[in-house]
Amino acid sequence: MSISSPSHDAEFAVVELVARAAPHSSVVADRPLGEMAFRTSAWSPGEVLTLREMFAADESIEKIAEALGRPVHGLRSKICALGLRRNSTRVWTDTEDAELRRRYGLEATATLAQHLARSCTAVYARAGILGLSEGNPPGWTDWEDAQLAEGYRQGLPVAQIAVLIGRPISGAASRASTMGLKHPAKPAGWSEAELARALELAETEMPYSKIRLKLAQEGFPLRSKAGFQPRLRKAGYGRGWGKAWLPEEDDLLRKAYENGTSLTALRLRLGRSQCSIRWRADYLGLRGTHAMANGFRGGPDWKDDELTFLRENYGRMSGAKLAECMGRTKAAVYTKANVLGLVHGYIRPWSQDEMEALRIAHDQGIAIADLAEALDRNPISVSKFATNHEFRFGRRSVREVKLTLQDILGLRKGKGEGRRDRD
Repeated sequence: MSISSPSHDAEFAVVELVARAAPHSSVVADRPLGEMAFRTSAWSPGEVLTLREMFAADESIEKIAEALGRPVHGLRSKICALGLRRNSTRVWTDTEDAELRRRYGLEATATLAQHLARSCTAVYARAGILGLSEGNPPGWTDWEDAQLAEGYRQGLPVAQIAVLIGRPISGAASRASTMGLKHPAKPAGWSEAELARALELAETEMPYSKIRLKLAQEGFPLRSKAGFQPRLRKAGYGRGWGKAWLPEEDDLLRKAYENGTSLTALRLRLGRSQCSIRWRADYLGLRGTHAMANGFRGGPDWKDDELTFLRENYGRMSGAKLAECMGRTKAAVYTKANVLGLVHGYIRPWSQDEMEALRIAHDQGIAIADLAEALDRNPISVSKFATNHEFRFGRRSVREVKLTLQDILGLRKGKGEGRRDRD
């Protein structure tokens, strides 16, 4: 930063962030620059120092805000701007680890976090480090249900509510559905009056963002950006992508379809999105007439050696590892495997012994997590399969000594108690 004086007689100097050529004399102001107004909400160095010291001492946010005389929300924003993290210097003790091992998976994460004076995210992270799994999530407490209901009432994002409660997003959404909660971000379906009014405003060339706000002001639900435009398109109204197509661009698109050349290169040349080209091709009647099956492909075509490698290793390696080895995205790997009809190990058909083990495990009080490990299957897949076949496992304790398929089959009536006698 450098300081230079203006050419005229001024009381203040001009502060430059970077040295640049002097402005033209006709642009220079005739009067001196005024001082920047002082913000009363600005943080002083002493306040920042006090914040750091109290935060490092593990004081509560409310206590720090009271000491500084600042609102809680402003304090949280400053903590985030300074990059401070709670419990960054507080290590987990052996007693806490033992307590976590004993209770994790059997009690709600929020309850554990409260007893350990940790955040739900910290409990999840520590459980992952210790290799703990939550095969059978515990039942929802009254406190969790109350937080979920209030979060939905305030319209908070489901991901934020899930972090607060200490549950996965899918679990929070499923619980909200069971409780009959409706999120404000997902209002009821479109009425005929709302759709008619939206189309009427769209014909005036009003931007979609303003149409959404206009409808909300008129008493209709405030729709999301992601769902508004597709609904109008479904009703037969479309604007393309805002930039009119030139006759030369249409001719180039027709030529690409006639010659079967890649549309990806055409998209980059015209500065158009992939959806814009699809929409224009449909408008010109070219949709489905491209000679090359990979005309819309964004990545390179699959080679024979890549297909061989995918067939040999799909189901044996994780999708992330396959994508890394092949230099492709996971979505591309899964999509190509689906096109080739490849089946992952977790999707294999259930054998008669596995079906028998499912019945025995249900009758003998074996947890889904133990059954899944014995069958070498995904616990979530096993849980869904059991529910679809009317086997309700509920909450069950996970065994310390793991079972095998033969151990479970050995628990059949008349064949002893198998490995359970050795536990």
